[in-house]
Amino acid sequence: MGTKVGLPRAMFYYDYFPLWKSFFNNLGVEVVVSPKTNKDILNRGVNACVDESCLPIKVFHGHVDYLKDKADYIFIPKLISIYKKEYNCPKHLGLPDMVKHSIKGLPKIIDTEVNLKKSDRALKKAIIESGRYFEKSNRRILKAFYDALKQYEDYLKMMTTGAIPLSIQGENGDMDTMKNIIKKDNNRRILILGHSYNVYDQYINMELVKKLRNFKFDVITAEMVEEKKAREYVKELPKRMFWTHGQRIVGAAYSLIEEESISGIIYVSAFGCGLDSVFIDLIERKAKKAKIPFTLLTIDEQTGEAGINTRVEAFTDMLDWRLKDESNISTLR
Repeated sequence: MGTKVGLPRAMFYYDYFPLWKSFFNNLGVEVVVSPKTNKDILNRGVNACVDESCLPIKVFHGHVDYLKDKADYIFIPKLISIYKKEYNCPKHLGLPDMVKHSIKGLPKIIDTEVNLKKSDRALKKAIIESGRYFEKSNRRILKAFYDALKQYEDYLKMMTTGAIPLSIQGENGDMDTMKNIIKKDNNRRILILGHSYNVYDQYINMELVKKLRNFKFDVITAEMVEEKKAREYVKELPKRMFWTHGQRIVGAAYSLIEEESISGIIYVSAFGCGLDSVFIDLIERKAKKAKIPFTLLTIDEQTGEAGINTRVEAFTDMLDWRLKDESNISTLR
């Protein structure tokens, strides 16, 4: 039986899974992915994690707990900075250490530090460090990564055509992408914003995408905007956005608000997320100026589906009324 690396289906999984899976496969390593988030996964995470942690962190712990006896290694990189002069959420920085001190019986954790704050050379160092567990040749490790990167770039291009990475959902992380057909002339379009793991983990957001489609709305996400364009739009801010997720979320929102026909915006946020409090304010102000309805869905482990259903149904009803007579219906928070 070959060496197995576990990838928790949470947090940065929804951003980088295609890259990580291809990289390890290219090194001859079998990748084991935890199942889609479910009640058991959530309960494992709640029991293992400190109460003060946000829902995505608890979910991540649950996925790690599931994988601990199913893989020889678990990949939990310490993603400090993936762009120069930018940072990730502080909770991401300490994630490997949190997991090590919260869950017993773990296999070897690959907790490579990725910190490109000062130099791009740190990426090469991180790649080699991650691959060295399975391959001695630096040349082969780098080739495995850059081959994987080409596939990942194709995946990102596919996203901009309207594909939603709910695809990264097969029990083994299969890439059967769920297409979202976007019609340029359709005014029934809702932009879902938030950290990728809140937008695409359909368990913690109560299958929000499916609910909106049932109400006959097209769904757009921040990842459908090319990153270069998002970063151009976020330059509108008086000061540099030094949170990488903020560059993506706020920049994409500004782009879609100005360039696209959007019926409304739903922001999905984990309770207690400090970064979201900043992003939400910036986006809501922009939406208000453009007279685009905006609503916030706050989620935690106590969130009930009935409450989400009520909020979503009320919001879509309001959009239906607004589309019939925009002059009589004001924006809603």
